[in-house]
Amino acid sequence: MYNYLIVGAGIAGCVLAERLANFGNHILIVEKRYHVGGNCYDEYNQDGILIHRYGPHIFRTNSQEIWKYLSHFTDWYHYQHKVLAYVDGLKVPFPVNLDTLNILLNQQFSGAEMKNYLDKVRYEANVDVEQIKNGRDMAISLVGQELYDKLFKYYTRKQWNLWPEELAAEVTGRIPVRLNRDSRYFNDKYQGLPKHGYTKMFNRMLEHPNIHILLKTDYKQIIESISFDRMIYTGPIDYFFNYVHGRLPYRSLKFEYETLPVEYYQEVGTVNYPNDYDFTRITEYKHLTGQKHLWSTIAREYPATEGEPYYPVPTEVNQELYSKYESEAQKLKSVYFLGRLAEYRYYSMDQVISQVFRFLSNIT
Repeated sequence: MYNYLIVGAGIAGCVLAERLANFGNHILIVEKRYHVGGNCYDEYNQDGILIHRYGPHIFRTNSQEIWKYLSHFTDWYHYQHKVLAYVDGLKVPFPVNLDTLNILLNQQFSGAEMKNYLDKVRYEANVDVEQIKNGRDMAISLVGQELYDKLFKYYTRKQWNLWPEELAAEVTGRIPVRLNRDSRYFNDKYQGLPKHGYTKMFNRMLEHPNIHILLKTDYKQIIESISFDRMIYTGPIDYFFNYVHGRLPYRSLKFEYETLPVEYYQEVGTVNYPNDYDFTRITEYKHLTGQKHLWSTIAREYPATEGEPYYPVPTEVNQELYSKYESEAQKLKSVYFLGRLAEYRYYSMDQVISQVFRFLSNIT
């Protein structure tokens, strides 16, 4: 007899299990994959290099509470992510900053001059900032037409298989614009990666004797044979309801790994390719993890329609479809839906943990 059945051992499921077990509950986690940690899972490849199996994950937050909580289970490699974009045969900082503008436009603007330039091109683009409805308008309202064409338009098309004007404004609105030379991808107060990997961190989180784990198992195969008081579901909400209203679309990813006999392949952790090639970016994991090794592994990242669900596709039609499932979920008693897939939201890792903390404060 379990107090809670948790479906999914991603970051939401692991944090839920650890917290609820420490409140005295008996927990069963059921996970389809062969490992815990969801898309944060990392492992050493055959060359002895630590890689992220589902693409790069850099933890960042402004919440001291969340940072301290995770620090119970890991020490940190204090890494701050930097990204370059390959544009017009040049590698420029991304998100857009003063150096990005000066390199691409062959200028020597100051911060004030950059602001004046952006004000000018935004005005010329004639986008009503009070009525922004899609990703195209959002990006142009931030950087103007020329930088939108160079940095956002085709990257978005590759990533989502949709043009920016077909997507919600939040897709491009997540990216800041800086009037200085700050080249960090994030500016959160706390940034880093678990010193010995995400997998070790999650395994430590789940060491409590009240937590039991079933891997490589679909919860629907065993739900009739176990007893539990409440279920917390973190998987795709449409699967829970057997796709009764149709399938919610997700964007997936495919990775092409290559280990090279060089200490480093590129200057920074990630280089985006918005206009060239079929892949969207190349990540070199040693930059992220701080691992010392004579060779280096890179991963070319190709967006895909089929495969593991990574990103909910933020369109108005998809949101309407999700709302139907949300209405079904609200009718259920003792079943809770939590996390990126269950809520069809593109949460960052710290947002998932924040949602878990908020949920727990309401039920305990």
